[in-house]
Amino acid sequence: MTVETSQEAPGEPRPQSSLSTAAARNLATTTKSVPQMQEITSRWLLRLLPWVQVSGGAYRVNRRLTYAVGDGRIEFIQDGAEVRVIPQELGELALLRGFEDEAVLAALAGRCVQRDFRAGEVLAERGAPAERIHLVAHGRIEKIATGPYGDENVTGVVADGDRFGQDALLDPDAVWEYTAVARTAGTLLTLSRADFDSVSAGSPSLQAHLNEFRALSEHRQNQRGEAEIAMSAGHSGEVELPGAFVDYELNPREYELSLAQTVLKVHTRVADLYNQPMNQTEQQLRLTVEALRERQEYELINNREFGLLHNAAFSQRIQPHSGPPTPDDLDELLCRRRGSKFFFAHPRAIAAIGREFNSRGLYPDHVDVGGQQVPAWRGVPILPCNKIPISKENTTSILVMRTGEENQGVIGLNPTGLPDEYEPGVSVRFMGIDEQAIISYLVTTYFSAAVLVPDALGVLENVQIARTGA
Repeated sequence: MTVETSQEAPGEPRPQSSLSTAAARNLATTTKSVPQMQEITSRWLLRLLPWVQVSGGAYRVNRRLTYAVGDGRIEFIQDGAEVRVIPQELGELALLRGFEDEAVLAALAGRCVQRDFRAGEVLAERGAPAERIHLVAHGRIEKIATGPYGDENVTGVVADGDRFGQDALLDPDAVWEYTAVARTAGTLLTLSRADFDSVSAGSPSLQAHLNEFRALSEHRQNQRGEAEIAMSAGHSGEVELPGAFVDYELNPREYELSLAQTVLKVHTRVADLYNQPMNQTEQQLRLTVEALRERQEYELINNREFGLLHNAAFSQRIQPHSGPPTPDDLDELLCRRRGSKFFFAHPRAIAAIGREFNSRGLYPDHVDVGGQQVPAWRGVPILPCNKIPISKENTTSILVMRTGEENQGVIGLNPTGLPDEYEPGVSVRFMGIDEQAIISYLVTTYFSAAVLVPDALGVLENVQIARTGA
């Protein structure tokens, strides 16, 4: 007969892998509460997202064919005071989207010239020839144009990862339609049209790509960039009507379900002897599922594949005009979409919104959401979500969204009817009992989120939430 021996060093304690009897006994004596958990939050996002059942593990978003090329953020490498653009990141420019010749991209990145600017410096003058594109590595720049009555208006704000002057690379007659003024010190990289043309002249692949881009730009399209549906209106008599059809994207995006998992372990002695008046396994499972739900909401906000912060369209990201979240900034978020249903902000951002309201003598409305009164602006509830990150500079983001499939909004994705389903989208599977008499359960939740059309989700970025000095 063979006897198994432990491989642990003599006297070294075995790591605990399940609830101890001492802790379990706290639930078996005296009048008591069920176990409490500080991590549990209101989880408004999970509660209010319309959840769509996904039976095949993926959800496909079909859209009309779009000719307008999308944009994204550009990332940089910082080496001391030197800043360089990552060559592949130049593919985020509309005219280079889809271009994959790394040697050419590296050549373009090498032609970018660093420029450090100070607060108040004019970076581009309205009416002057536009001869270069500006890539903002760090800083805050306002676009200022003269209105019809001679007053100056801020028409836009660009910040880290943005760019301006992209038309200058292809149009030799381009002029600046606004004046770009730096509101903070920062750094940008510039690429001149002469350098761009020099690289393009030596690259047949880039020339072919630019020809495709120009042809794409010439397609008739609506203001959203979708292929136009030809039609006639206001005519009289027997005129020949144009023919039309609605074209679709040939490669629509698919959202695959993600997951969060853990293995819950309960010792049989605990489950057998300390199960009254509270079911130990049930309480362990309840708190485990609460933790999984918290992680699920975090992923819905922050996951790089499907998280809302990373999937908001570039055209739907705006910068605050003065730093803190003002009512004007919230109005600009609302005006970019129809039927906004909810704002989501970190609790500290909501406090900053309140300070701005107070400073202007405004008092926000309150609306009923699920039987609870919450603050609102223009009738849109402002709900807390502590999963939205705060940077070390005390800046954060505020989200606004339209929800539901019928509204072409934001939706949550989950499966139902899972084997051993504990609650919708959560399964608990018995994994057996090991040689230490420990019962194991595999706890899994499946989920994802989809933005059906770009204007369903908007983000106010780089919101300053630190309290200013008196």
